[in-house]
Amino acid sequence: MSDRDAAFQEYFAARSDAMRGTAYLLCGDWHRAEDLVQQAFTKLYLAWRRVERHEALDAYTRQILVRTFLSERRRGWFRFESATDDVADAAAPPGGYPEERMVLLEALAKVPPKQRACLVLRYWEDMSVEKTAVVLKCSEGTVKSQAARGLQTLRGLLSEQERVR
Repeated sequence: MSDRDAAFQEYFAARSDAMRGTAYLLCGDWHRAEDLVQQAFTKLYLAWRRVERHEALDAYTRQILVRTFLSERRRGWFRFESATDDVADAAAPPGGYPEERMVLLEALAKVPPKQRACLVLRYWEDMSVEKTAVVLKCSEGTVKSQAARGLQTLRGLLSEQERVR
């Protein structure tokens, strides 16, 4: 095994779980999240020799992941099969109420993809407006407006679900 492959393997082992969490927030399905992470790391591996700044690997990998998600969404829903509407089994993070998390994730899945990507990057990944704009290849104003619209949509969906209860 070459040094290149060993370095990539080490990076994958260290960061794939975190990227899987981000992917899940984007797509709302653990199996799709796994596929997105696999696609993102495959693209990263193909560019591994050209990656010069290894200290920026997380940002670069996250950028690949988000772009893969958005690109996939543009192709249309008809290319994907959904075997069930049940939420995949995964351990809830410590703290908080699992029911609230489920309600939030269900609502987040209904937010349009670009707005969802802005929300995940800004508020889950805690990225600045500037970094989010770079990842999404758009202006900072677009990030602000997409995040504001996404929050508005999310609030509307959550209040709708609250009324149903």
